[in-house]
Amino acid sequence: MIKNSFISVILQEENRGSVEFQIVNFTNKIRRLTSHLEFHRKDYLSQRGLRKILGKRQRLLSYLAKKNRVRYKEVITQLDIRESTIR
Repeated sequence: MIKNSFISVILQEENRGSVEFQIVNFTNKIRRLTSHLEFHRKDYLSQRGLRKILGKRQRLLSYLAKKNRVRYKEVITQLDIRESTIR
């Protein structure tokens, strides 16, 4: 799913506030929460947290798409995320 070489390059970066680092971090949280919710279907607080993180990641992805389309495409392909059709 996640290509480790890309993730390690992003995580080794000095600038942990970069958009790419935040997107990778949110993606890891989303995958962890998704696997948690497969076992605990009625955990509504985790569902709410997942929706909030999804919204944050979507806003960051739309920002990155506006600012630098090449980096956006690279992040999308490396993290195996679908491209947004809304916006």
